[in-house]
Order: sequence, then C-alpha cells, then structure tokens
Amino acid sequence: MKSQRALLALAITAGLLALSGCKPSDQDAAPGAASAPAEDADAFVARVNQTVKEMTPELTAAAWLGATYINKDSQRVESAANERWLAKNNEFIAQAKTYATEGLQADTARAIHLLKTSSSMPAPRDPAKLKELAEIASRMGATYGAGKWCVGEDCKDIGQVSEILADTQGSSYDEMKAAWEGWHTIAQPMRKDYQRFVELTNEGAVEMGFANTGDVWRAGYDMPADDFKAEADRLWGQVQPLYEQLQCYTREKLVEKYGEQGSVDGMIPAHLTGNLWQQDWGNLWPLLQPYEGVGSLDVTGALKKQRDSILADLVSKAGGMGKLTASQQVEIERQADLEMATRMTKLAESFYTGLGMPALPENFYADSMLVQPRDRDVVCHASAWPMNTVGDDVRIKMCIKPNEEELTTIYHELGHVYYYLAYKDQAPIFQSGAHDGFHEAIGDTIVLSMTPEYLASIGLVDKPAVSEEAVINGQMRMALAKVAFLPFGLMIDQWRWGVFDGSITPDKYNQAWWELKAKYQGVAPAGGPRGEEFFDAGAKYHVPGNTPYTRYFLSHILQFQFYKSLCDASGHEGPLYTCNFANNPEAGKRYWAMMQRGASQPWQQTLKELTGGEQMDASAVLEYFAPLQAWLQEQNQGNTCGWDAAKS
Repeated sequence: MKSQRALLALAITAGLLALSGCKPSDQDAAPGAASAPAEDADAFVARVNQTVKEMTPELTAAAWLGATYINKDSQRVESAANERWLAKNNEFIAQAKTYATEGLQADTARAIHLLKTSSSMPAPRDPAKLKELAEIASRMGATYGAGKWCVGEDCKDIGQVSEILADTQGSSYDEMKAAWEGWHTIAQPMRKDYQRFVELTNEGAVEMGFANTGDVWRAGYDMPADDFKAEADRLWGQVQPLYEQLQCYTREKLVEKYGEQGSVDGMIPAHLTGNLWQQDWGNLWPLLQPYEGVGSLDVTGALKKQRDSILADLVSKAGGMGKLTASQQVEIERQADLEMATRMTKLAESFYTGLGMPALPENFYADSMLVQPRDRDVVCHASAWPMNTVGDDVRIKMCIKPNEEELTTIYHELGHVYYYLAYKDQAPIFQSGAHDGFHEAIGDTIVLSMTPEYLASIGLVDKPAVSEEAVINGQMRMALAKVAFLPFGLMIDQWRWGVFDGSITPDKYNQAWWELKAKYQGVAPAGGPRGEEFFDAGAKYHVPGNTPYTRYFLSHILQFQFYKSLCDASGHEGPLYTCNFANNPEAGKRYWAMMQRGASQPWQQTLKELTGGEQMDASAVLEYFAPLQAWLQEQNQGNTCGWDAAKS
C-alpha cells in the first residue's frame, strides 16, 4: 500500500510497541506444572514497562539508521539491537506464560494477555538461531530497500519503476510489462532467506505454545485465532460484490484499449493497473473516468505549481539561474523539494490541530526524513515512527513528491503520529492501537474527509460544481484507491498463513501467490504462469519486512465506520460521501478520546465507545459507495463479469 504503520524496527515489530490485544482462551490457562513465578504479576509488568521505556530509544535509533542509511554498518547495528531485544522479549514471553490471570488487577491481566502474544516475529530461544533470525530480518529489509531493476548499467529504483507504471497513458504495454517484471527480480535473492525465516519463526511460535507464526498473528484480535479467520471472510463477503463490479468495468476498459492483451481469462494483467502490486488503480483514471473533465480536481497540478513557485523564488534570490553552477542548481532544486514537502506536511498537520489535537513536537520537522537523500540508499516506503515512549520524538520517513497521492499519504502517516501522541500517557505495553487495523484506519478516516469542499477550503482546487456526474467521478476516484485495495489487503496474509502452517510448501511459493491473486483480485501475470525461480511475494515491502497485512484490510473497513461516526458527531446531514468534519471540535474530541485508549482494553470496547457497536462492519463502505455501485451495475450490463481463477 502507499503507506504503512511505523513498525520501527523488526525488533519493535516483534515486540511490545506493535502489540495488539489478545486473550484467546487457550492462552489463559493456569500455569499448571510450570514453576512458580519469581515475582508477582504486578511487579513483572512494571519491570517490563520500565525495560521497554529504557530500550526503545536505542532500538528505534538503530532501526532509523537501518532505514535511512542503508549500508553494511547500519545493518550490523540494527541486527545487533534486534538480537538484544528478541532475547529480552523471549524472556518476557516465557515468564508471562507462568501467570494465571484470574484474580489479577484488570490492567495487569491485560498486560499479561498482550505479552503472551506480543511478537509478530517469534524468535527461537536458542541464541545461535535467534542471532540468525535477526541477521536474516535485517538482510531482507536491506535487500528490499536497496533493490533496483538494472538493464546493463541503467538501474532504476522503486520510485523510477513506479513512475513508468504510473504513466498509463505515456508508457507502452511492453514498457510497463518490462518495468513490472524488472522490479520483481529484486525479490529473487530473498527466497532462500525467507524460507529459513519461516522455519525459525515457526520454531519460536511453537516454543511460545502456538501452532505456527500465523497462529500468533491471528491471536492478536481479542478473539480465538480461528474465529478471526471467519471474521475476515465475513467482512470480505460484504464488500466482494462491489469489488467485482469495479473489476469488471476496469477489465472491459483495458480490453477496449489493448485488445485481447487487456485481459487474461477475464482477469486483469498485473502490469496494467498503474501499480506494482495492483493494490491502487488510481493511475488508470484517464482510462476509467466516467465523465471526462467533470468535477476535475487537479490537486497534483496545484502542488506542482507551488513547488515551481518556490524554486523560482529561490533561484531569483540566488541571482538567477545563469549565475549558478551545476551543483548549486541541484542544491537549490533540493531546497525547493524540501520546502514543498514541509509545506505539504504542515497542511496535513493543520487538519489534526483543527480538530483540537496538539501541534507536532518542535523537533518533528528537523528529525523526519521528508525527501529522498542524494547521497545514500534509503527505504522510501512511507512510515511513521515513535522514537520513544514519552511522545516527545515522533517522525515520518518519506520521499515526498508534489502530487495528490503523496499528499494523502502524509495525512495518513500523521494519523499514526497523532495516535502515538494520544496514547503516550498509557503504560508502554498499552502503547499501540486497539488492534493493528485501528492504527491504519486513523489517518485514512481523515483522508475520507478530504472532500472537494475541503480541498477548496485550503486553496488547492476551485469550489467544485455539484452534479450527478461529478459525484460518480469523485466516487470512482475514491474507489480506485479504497475498493481496489480490499482483496489485496486480504490475500497477502492468506498466503503467509498458508506458508506458516505448511499448506503452502516452499516449492509452491510463487504458484500459491498467483492463485490467491487470481482468487481475490482477479489479476494474473501476462505471458503465462510465473515459475518458482521467482519470489514475487518478496517484491512487496511488507513480506521481507514481516509486517502483518490483514491490518490494512481491516483498516479499510474501520475507516468508513469511524468516518460515519465522526460525521454523525459533527452533525452532518446528507449523503455520507459529502461529509467533511474538518475543524469540528466535537468530532475531534470523540476521536481523540478513542485514540487515547491505545491497547488498554479489548478493541470491541474501544470501538463501541466511538461507534456504538462492538462488531466491525462494512455497511458504511456500501453506504458511501452506493451511487457508484448502482452506476457500475448499469455500465456492466451485457458484459460477463467474474473470472476463472482456476486458469491462473
């Protein structure tokens, strides 16, 4: 996806700052034959909280270096920090399992629950294997971050490859296919490492009392792991008909443009969606827009115009372009990029402060990475970072460019940052989202409020004209990001759960990946099946980065629930999709109150406090997109929708 939750380091990802609530019944049994704990539960939890508070700054600093200064030295530092934390976390998990929770204070009991399932990267107790796991994790992250598609000496990083795919009008079919295939070569060296990674984390999971790593992940949702599988399927069932209509419309438009090359047995060719992973189809807008030019919102054009104005001003102050050396010109270009990135970030900050939330700490802009450095490899993938547990050092890491997608990504990432600030007074064990999907939904709820009226209010577009055609155009734009993403958000962990439980064996990694992409997305590679010499899953950051991904699917459900509740709180009247709660103090008050809870109570309780219900529900998604769904059904009449996933 275009952005991710800041999962600091693989160490922190594996540990306490990435916790989600969990209390499966089989994890809460009395310790039985286990030796009596050396300290009482309250003292143990206090010690864990203090240790996390003390270790976090070192761990996050090592992870920050690993992501923003990619070289062998930073890998070594990051790996060593990971190893220290994994060893300490193993100790905490082992001791947590010796406590029965009956009779404990509520906060202590919940902390014990969270500790028992605290690791998304469960590590073996054997020191040599733990060290091996930390090294593999760091190596895979660095391989992805430094990945480039090279043809001879011409090498392109992920940003340059993405630009080729994004130019769906200017790039040819063959150029896009070559770029898509080229990027996927970066993952091939990871395949052996990933197989060993699975073996090691599964061993750690078994030692923790789970069947495998996937079982650990699913246990983090305040319900039994098997029940969570059913819950994900239920939510997908609610939105699947809407997605299938969008897929059908998109496929037919691609066939109109590319002829028989626009479809693979009813599925969309993987390189034609304008996105490396087919998770966001926004770059197909020129092809898919329902009513050309109606309600057009050229946010990207407005941002680029601002950036050009900044550059012109800097050049003028320097005496004109003719007086600058080549190196000075490059430096001034960089100054313009940084000033524009800062301006975009402050615009996003103003939405949150307009709701009554605090201004960002003074060091935020000095310490964040807002543009791509010129002198080193970095992980450009957008992320937000809490550098400690007291809330005075929060950052984002992005390579911001002046376009609409990057702007909305900043609003999303600041959602993480403000969540960190909201729950900073919770004990470190509770400094996380109610569950991990909450963390992803916070900022995206804000993005839903970036209506045409809001964009006009901040001077990025003119006041839009209102018409049925403009509504459909606006909904299509949103659906190409939100609805197109839903099956992708689900299938990545469907693949990993199978890898972890052994139902997907190493000799079928790639085959299973494409079977799931066919089943859920209706997407297939052009040119026939991709063999096992490839490791296409690894071409997506979150796989080598070991970030559980179902959180993003859940966030795409929750954000519409949150949005509807905040719109109701703000007194909004009219269709849901027209709601903009910017600058509404009541909406801000209710949102902040929910965010302050962190992981201190089961997510169902936190959800109820905001929405009135304890169940995740996609009905708000369907309500929001009701006009578009009706329009798509009308457009698709006479076409055979659906696809034969068995042919993938």
